[in-house]
Amino acid sequence: MKRALAIVANTRLPSERAQGLQVVQSAAAFARLGLDIELLHARRTRELALPPGTDLFAHCGVPALGRPRVSAVECCDILERFPRALQFWPSRLQEWSFSANAASLLLRDAPPRWVLSREIECAERLVRAGHRSIFLEIHSVPGGRWRRRLLLRAAQGACGVIAISGGVREDLLSLGIETSKLIVEHDAFEPERFRSLPTRSEARRALDLPSERAVVVYTGGLLAWKGVDVLVEAARRVPEALIVIAGGMEQDIAALRARASGIPNVRIDGLQPPSRVALYLAAADVGVAPNRSAPAISARYTSPLKVFEAMAVGLPLVASDLPSLRELLRHGSDAWLVRADDAEELAGGLKKLLGDADLRRALGQSLAARSAEHTWDARAQRLVRWMGERAS
Repeated sequence: MKRALAIVANTRLPSERAQGLQVVQSAAAFARLGLDIELLHARRTRELALPPGTDLFAHCGVPALGRPRVSAVECCDILERFPRALQFWPSRLQEWSFSANAASLLLRDAPPRWVLSREIECAERLVRAGHRSIFLEIHSVPGGRWRRRLLLRAAQGACGVIAISGGVREDLLSLGIETSKLIVEHDAFEPERFRSLPTRSEARRALDLPSERAVVVYTGGLLAWKGVDVLVEAARRVPEALIVIAGGMEQDIAALRARASGIPNVRIDGLQPPSRVALYLAAADVGVAPNRSAPAISARYTSPLKVFEAMAVGLPLVASDLPSLRELLRHGSDAWLVRADDAEELAGGLKKLLGDADLRRALGQSLAARSAEHTWDARAQRLVRWMGERAS
């Protein structure tokens, strides 16, 4: 009989954010190990349409083998009726209602499944109800006292807690969670998305990029802590390179385009489907992860998909010298790290790599050599062994 695992993630599917890609690809990797996987996600008021002729898994670059079941859970979603500055309480309402409904669904199971929850509130409800096979996956430690107490109660009743980074682990330990319950597992990448990459010249033709000019690529979200505004300012100092930015939500894209107005070597392409992101990486000379030094999610917690996707293709990176990125990248060995928040420093790092083909090649090869341990399959195998040792 297959081991059953429910994965709980308060995310829209499909999503404009990397979170949705992480959730789908991670769940599919568990399914490929032969587990009976059900992915519970939020049914949002605004649903995003998939491209014609594709499904969620194909859209996310997931192989046909071993796909999980996907169930949308109802929630109270009024979030997008409010501007971002007023979304705190509507966001909490959406989270609480999703977690309550997901927990109610899971408590109907007999016998109960293993549960891997990214949501503190859902895990805490299951713990209070006596569910004994719960695992938490924590991507950031909340700052508010009430949610920190909730997290501590959930973790104390859980079989184990997965920290997405060393910074998350440190803060969970300081909260009082036992060392024996914790494991660090970073994000990863899906190799299927990068198996048949075009040549650089082919990728540039597909994206209408110049064949001879140096190209720097940023792929990912445009939230303030991602530091893309610093990259735009750095572009002024690297006029010889074309800076291409792909990703983001509509209002962030519009704001960034306004900021980049008048800077001729910045091209902002907007949100791209996951399958197309690989084209940008194949077309690039250098990738960039310009995270800001605050807040904690940037400096200490994040485990950026863009880093693992760069591993997949051996793309040399210029990245901010922050604890969250030093966990993954080694300066001068497989990346070039520069001071965060500093456009001059970032431009200097880009110039360094663009001017040294041998260094670019060495960094890319070193990064690619580490890729096998950072696939979703490798991560799922480690976690299933660990969960099997801990589950009651």
